[in-house]
Amino acid sequence: MCASVDIDEPTTYGEAMTSPNANEWITAMKEEMSSMARNNVWELVDLPTGRKTIGNKWVLKVKRKADGSIDKFKARLVAKGYTQKEGIDYEETFSPVVRFASVRLILAIVAHLDLELFQMDVKTAFLNGELDEEIYMDQPEGFQEMG
Repeated sequence: MCASVDIDEPTTYGEAMTSPNANEWITAMKEEMSSMARNNVWELVDLPTGRKTIGNKWVLKVKRKADGSIDKFKARLVAKGYTQKEGIDYEETFSPVVRFASVRLILAIVAHLDLELFQMDVKTAFLNGELDEEIYMDQPEGFQEMG
């Protein structure tokens, strides 16, 4: 039997930095920033006249194994897109989601043909999308660069 440790998940950067697990949260944030850098998610630029930035925040989660023990500390940097206005900051939104009927069809085919089914997760898949608009976002707390 494995003991599951209760860990509070911080809701702000400040809470993360003052928590007993600050080092783990810093490591998780650095991993997220590295993933974004590898995928060329953004370019650091001066804000053009007349443009506004959107904010962002860190979403911090403790990922657990099936037995309840800690697997890893996960940090995601998310844009506060709700501050944008349709028609001004963007034209349309789209998120590709599989239909439940499609999943059922695949499962039926696999069962009928006695095939093996595998599942996978594409890490940071969402970083590979392209935007039609130029979006200006504040630098994330704890990772500001001067320039």
